[in-house]
This record gives sequence, structure tokens and C-alpha cells, in this order.
Amino acid sequence: MSTINPYGKEIVTVSTELCGKPLTLEVGRVGFRTSASVTVTYGDTVVLGTAMVSDKSIQGMDYFPLSIDYEEKFYAAGKISGSRFIKREGRPSDEAILIGRLIDRPIRPLWPKGYRKEVQGVASVLSLDPSFRPDMVAMIAMSAAFMLTGAPFDGPVAGLRIGYDADGKLAAFLPAEQLEKGGLDLVVAGTADGIMMVEAGASEVTEEAIVEALEFAQAALQPAIAVQKELVEKMSVVALPYELVKPNDEIQAKVDMWVEDKLGEALRAPYPERNELVYELRNQFHEAFELENGEEYASLRPEYDEAFTMALHKDVRKGIVEEGVRPDGRSLTEIRPLSSEIGLLPRAHGSSLFTRGMTQAMNITTLAPLSYAQLVDTMEKSGERRYMHHYNAPGYTVGEVRRLGSPGRREIGHGYLAERALTAVLPTEAEFPYTIRTVTEIMSQNGSTSMAATCSSTLSLMDAGVPLKAPVSGIAMGLMMDGDKPYIMSDIADAEDFAGDMDFKTAGTAKGITALQMDMKVHGLPVDILKQALLQGRDGRAHILEHMLTTIAEPRDHLSPYAPRVESITINPDKIREVIGKGGETIQKITAETGTEIDIKDDGTIMIASPDGASIEAAIQWIRSITEDPEIGAIYKDKPVVSVLDFGAFVQIMPGKDGLVHVSEIADERINKPSDVLKEGDKVTVKLLAIDDRGRLQLSMKAAAKELKK
Repeated sequence: MSTINPYGKEIVTVSTELCGKPLTLEVGRVGFRTSASVTVTYGDTVVLGTAMVSDKSIQGMDYFPLSIDYEEKFYAAGKISGSRFIKREGRPSDEAILIGRLIDRPIRPLWPKGYRKEVQGVASVLSLDPSFRPDMVAMIAMSAAFMLTGAPFDGPVAGLRIGYDADGKLAAFLPAEQLEKGGLDLVVAGTADGIMMVEAGASEVTEEAIVEALEFAQAALQPAIAVQKELVEKMSVVALPYELVKPNDEIQAKVDMWVEDKLGEALRAPYPERNELVYELRNQFHEAFELENGEEYASLRPEYDEAFTMALHKDVRKGIVEEGVRPDGRSLTEIRPLSSEIGLLPRAHGSSLFTRGMTQAMNITTLAPLSYAQLVDTMEKSGERRYMHHYNAPGYTVGEVRRLGSPGRREIGHGYLAERALTAVLPTEAEFPYTIRTVTEIMSQNGSTSMAATCSSTLSLMDAGVPLKAPVSGIAMGLMMDGDKPYIMSDIADAEDFAGDMDFKTAGTAKGITALQMDMKVHGLPVDILKQALLQGRDGRAHILEHMLTTIAEPRDHLSPYAPRVESITINPDKIREVIGKGGETIQKITAETGTEIDIKDDGTIMIASPDGASIEAAIQWIRSITEDPEIGAIYKDKPVVSVLDFGAFVQIMPGKDGLVHVSEIADERINKPSDVLKEGDKVTVKLLAIDDRGRLQLSMKAAAKELKK
């Protein structure tokens, strides 16, 4: 390739070895008008990371306007979308949204607080190596692009997806099948100094094994950090000027003085009383400063309000660090009051209500035949999704007026985390041949709704009779750092989350972890602090699980009367076409006459679903009559006579299988003409005596009659 771009400038390339393969970062070949763009190549995967930084800060905004998107391109995998109607990439898949969040979470905390310039990052997968997932290459591309903008991004960061290889050893960039088979799918993102983000799905993996994987990943990702620094140095990046939007120091000092004797003990109360106290104090605060500042206060109010919030956060930290007491008076390891119930919705297949403090989650389980599984068609994979968890949290759950709409990134992310927590304990398709959908309707929010969704899902699934391998509970942990000393909190509420340095969610069974999600608000944490949080979280999970088991100790042994029944039979795959029939004629007739739903797998497994057991049995017998081979010695009852000849009659014992009843085999007494006793359409019972070398069936009515008399 050329080393000079069309504008006569040098194309800059840096490379390193990452986990046994070359990792190459290139600048200058494409993306001439971006603030910065980097093409990252690893194996056959190529990802373009582009960054745009606006020139001006957005006024009146109380958050950092950063957006990071991950774009799947079907052409990257040599695919055309399987949709018959839409071939162009459009709305991102849930998978792409989740990866966008995955990249965003370790990057966002590394921008300075108060930075208000609009920043956009886009990671586009241009070529896909099918031997590993491309998301961690995209994270490196996005980090490198931000580093090259000159904006105050305190990176670089890099991430690795870790699992167990075929030999049981920790490794990165494993195929998706091996990640699933190995029982650990762990994403770790970090800087040169510490871990920024962790996300995992696991099959009851111990905390000690997770810690070992964290240490492995943090060491293994360092070459990707170093090569980004090398690129920045080669490009001679110039820092951009910027200003931070923060409360005026004088205003902050005035606010701190006003609230000094009104916080602390005065605000310590259980929720919702504490929220009401804070609300009333905020109103009193604004009234007091409006009187002091007159008409000009309207323009200053947002700044004063932010200063008040900062004072609240400092007070929360002070109480925890200096007194070991949390805003609602709990100790650091204390769990909020728990309550749960099941079976509260009469027509649902399973339902539950889980309450922890002011956080409340209702979950509803719906069962359906396997044909209702969701079709998945993305850049990386095509297939079916049998278990789905959906999460909804309208504005009223936080006391806000908010327009209803389609689920956002947060709802998709929270739903996926709870789904992942249960995936490891679901029964196999063979054990429980159903499509399973659970929906969590958040009723009230005050911290860790995703873990409430996990707990309520477990209860609802057990209420529905889904034979889980083990019940799962979840908890959110928090952290306050005072210098090098960590203060770890179990079951954090909103106030501790907003003021804290880490949000760490852990879900699992009594045996081990099934899902993890850690987000750091500080610039990286060492593994030993995360280990403390993991072990403390294990104790908290156990406490919550103990409560859940008092509500329902094990899955019900029966399904709701409103749930469909599904039974399966297995036939010779070569006979599937006979069950389907020409143009689907046979299968349509079976479903229409029996009132069942039938799903046929390529391996010969047939699922028959209906709320009525008799209908299922009728469909099973019909299918068996089509697919079973004739058995010598078997008796076939009430089978139709299809033709009568001079020497005997032909009887159809199963579709497409006719046999001859010779005149001598019709009855014990002598019969001159078969037509004297039989006519077409008569129903008779016969016994199969023999099958000759040409496959012809020899039947007997008199042998069947003797057999049935015994």
C-alpha cells in the first residue's frame, strides 16, 4: 500500500503484538475531515474509529454531550441481510447498541467533569474476522481516535474479551462458540494504571476465578495501551484549548456554608423520607438565595442548583468516609428491606413482584412454542433467540413526566444484563421445549433496578414452572475512595451511586457468578479493590437469595393452565418430507384438524403445542402413523379397506402402506368371495404376518381376532 495519501501527507502506521497477533493502527489513509480517524487492523478484522469534537461548548447543559456508536456492516462479514424487504443497514441491532455502550463506559469517565463540548465517536467495522468478535478492536480504534483529537481525554484505554480455551486456560480473542463452551465471557477495559470497566456472562464461576481473569486481562491489554501512546507521539498531537463548566468557586463556597448545618444527621432518614427532606431543603435553598440575589437569580439558578447538588454529594461521601454511615442510616454492608410475592397476575404464565427499599420490579413470564423464537440476523451471526428479557422503566418510576417511546440504550442494556444473569441456569431446549419471554416492568426506582429485574425474573420463571438449574439473585455494590482507602457499600441507592466512584452489579447462584457489570467513575482501580467488592457482593447476594427462597423455594412442578403444553417426538429425518407433504398439505391438515402448533427441526425433532393434551396426543398419533415403519406381529386397529379383489382385500395400515389380506386370512370359516364380507371404506383390524423381499405386506384379520381374544 502507498505510504503517502492523496494530499501528499505521510500515512502513519504503528504496530505491536497483542495476544499473539499483530495489531496495527493507521492514520492518514481515510477520514480527511474528521477531528481524528484511525484504522485498526487485527487479523482480518478492520475497524475505522472516527472522532469529532465541536468548537464551542453547549451552554445550559448539565451533562457531557458525548455519543459513541458502533456500526455493524453486513459487507464486513461477506453477508447480505436475510430480510426479504430491507437489505440496507438501518436501525442498529440490540447487539450493536450494547457494544456501543460497552465502548462508551470506560471512555466517558476519562473526560474532565464540566467539559461541555459536543463529542461524537463512531466505530465502523469494515472487515470481520469470523474467528473472534470485533468489539474490542473497535474499543481500541475509538480510544486512539479520541487521543488524536487533542481534546482532554485522559486515555488511552483498551479492552479484551477473555474466556477459557479448549485446554481450560485463560485467553483472549476466542471464537464465540468457545466462549460459550468455556463458561466465561468476560470483557475487561483498562488504562495503563487500572481497570475501568468489567462486564461478564458466566456459568456459575467463582469470585476467585473472576479475580484471576481480571489480573490476566489487565496485564494482557497493556501492549494496546502502549501502541496508542506511540501513535500520539508520532503524530505530535497538540492539545486543544477548553474551559470547564463548573459552579463558580464563590457560589460553591456560599452554598456549602448555607447547607453546612442542614446536612449530615439532619438528612439521614430511610427512603422515601430522605428524598422528601432533600426536596424540601432544595426548595428552601432556592427561596433563600432568590431573596438575596433578586431578579438576577433566574439566570444564576442552574449554577446554584448544581452547587447544591455538589454539596449533597460531598455530604454523602463525608458521612460514609468519616462515620461509616450512609444517607439512609444503613451500615456499609446492610441491605435495604426486602419483600416479594409471586402469582399476582391471574392470566400470566408466571408473575412476581420484587421490592428492595424503594426499588420495585414486576416481572411477567410468557411461554410459547419454539417456533416463536426471535430470529437474529446481524453482521456476526444468524440464528434464533429462545430466551428474551425485556426491561421497561417509564418516567413515573422516578417521579417525572416523560413521553413514552421505544426503549433507549439504558433499557436495552439493563434488560440484557438481567437476561445474561439467567441464561446460564435455563433448561436446555430438550429439557424444556419452550420459547421464554420475561418482561420486567419497573414500578419504582431508587438504585439498582437491573438487579431487581434479575431477582424478579428468577421468581417469575419459577412461578411459571420453568425448571431453572438454580435460582439467581443480584446486588449492586458501590465504592467511595478516600485516598488509597476503599469504602465498599452493599446494595447502593441513588444518592450513593451519584456521589460514588464505582457502580458494580453482580448476579449469580449460591455456587457462583452468572453476570457482572462494573463501571468506574475514577481513573481506574486495582484488582485487589475489585476483589474486595466481589467477595462482599457474594455475601449480599446470599442474603437476598435467602429471602427469595422464602417466597418460592423451587420451580413449580406444573405450568399455568393458560400456558401451552409442548411435547416432542423424534422421527427419522428422511421422513420429514412425508409429514410436511406436498406444498405443506399434510402438516396443514394435521394442525387444522387437531388445533395444534407444530414445529419441525432438521434433526427430526417435532414439537407439538396446544393447551389441550388430547389434541397433542391426536397429532402425535397422526405423525407416528405417517412415519413409523410397519412392524411384523403388530396389530393395526380400525384401518380402512382400500380395494377388494377376487383373491383378497388391500388394507391401508398407515399412510402410503397397504397390505394384502388374502381371502384365506379374512376369517376362520371358508369365504368364497372377499366382496361377500368386505367393501371399500370398511374399517378392519389386522395383524402384520410378514414382509416379503419385495416389501409387500401380508396381513391377517383372523390372526388379529385371535390375538385380541387372548
